[in-house]
Amino acid sequence: MDRAAANALFEKYVRKLRITPAWDVKLEFVEDPAWQKTGDFKIDCDDRKAILLLNAVDPKQENLEEVIVHELMHLKMYPLDQVTESLITSCFEEGSAASDFAYQQFFTTLEQTVEELTKCFLLEFGENRELSFGRCSRKKSFDELFEGLKNIE
Repeated sequence: MDRAAANALFEKYVRKLRITPAWDVKLEFVEDPAWQKTGDFKIDCDDRKAILLLNAVDPKQENLEEVIVHELMHLKMYPLDQVTESLITSCFEEGSAASDFAYQQFFTTLEQTVEELTKCFLLEFGENRELSFGRCSRKKSFDELFEGLKNIE
């Protein structure tokens, strides 16, 4: 991983997404080979500080520009994330099927929305507009998903 390039991309998108000066945010590289994610955030809402974490040892995505933009989009959407999560916890009993369903739907939709915004932003401003397909390579193929299912007929 070219850390200087990652830092330059981070600085570019922090400004372009207008994250600073509202937030104090920095980039850190994770050296732990056991860390499974490519990117993540640690956030202190009260102090409006955040640390974007990037996997320096074994990133799962090929396009780190995409990962940086994706994670920064999560920070951009964090207020909406917190409001929605608060609604779920106030409306459903923790651990109930309804709560689990609401969380599953919310986090799936949030991730899809963040990824779609990331793709749009990269298309407009990206230096590397090639999307990462690293996660797809570890997924089962369409045929593999249906192996062993009995024919209904």
